[in-house]
Amino acid sequence: MVEVPIYNTSGQKVDTWKVEESLLGGRVNVALLKQAIVSYHANRRQGTVRTKSRADVEGSTRKLYKQKGTGNARRGNIRTNVMRGGGMAFAKRPRDFRQAFPRKMRRAALQSALLAKILGGDLLVVQGLSADAPKTKVMAQVLRNLQINRSCLLALADRDRNVYLSARNIPDLTVRIAQELNAFDVATRQKMLVTDEAMKLLLNREASA
Repeated sequence: MVEVPIYNTSGQKVDTWKVEESLLGGRVNVALLKQAIVSYHANRRQGTVRTKSRADVEGSTRKLYKQKGTGNARRGNIRTNVMRGGGMAFAKRPRDFRQAFPRKMRRAALQSALLAKILGGDLLVVQGLSADAPKTKVMAQVLRNLQINRSCLLALADRDRNVYLSARNIPDLTVRIAQELNAFDVATRQKMLVTDEAMKLLLNREASA
């Protein structure tokens, strides 16, 4: 059983949330978490780069001059990569960098990332986080009250336009809804701030899995 602190928007601790480690896999699977991060990085690569090889450039395939007796260096055809206008020696071609990462592995990796945040004391639950209008100043004050001055992931229970607009201009603050959380977002931020409604959704989802 691990405890997660619950704060209000003024930075005062009001309660604790007890979480069974077994709900989040029981342990942090470091190898799986690393595989998830590598997979997310690979899947974001476009792989659309292309350069011209010797076969793609214009020019005759005839040998420029005979091999010996001219006093010149040995030359093949004009398309060679060592000459101006020639093709590249190892031309780049479009390729797919995607790595398969099944759903069960994605879920287990997210559980490990959440558990690592909780065990490290980097996951906080906040009550009463809302915004009547888009105000960056209000969101920045909440972060200062909670003493969060590093990269942070804010998890919401549902889409909130005012909260999103209030947070988007703050450096290193990423907003996600609970249903869209993934191991990459959780593991690559120093802190994680979760609303109490979003925490309920996450724990209920893991309990029913």
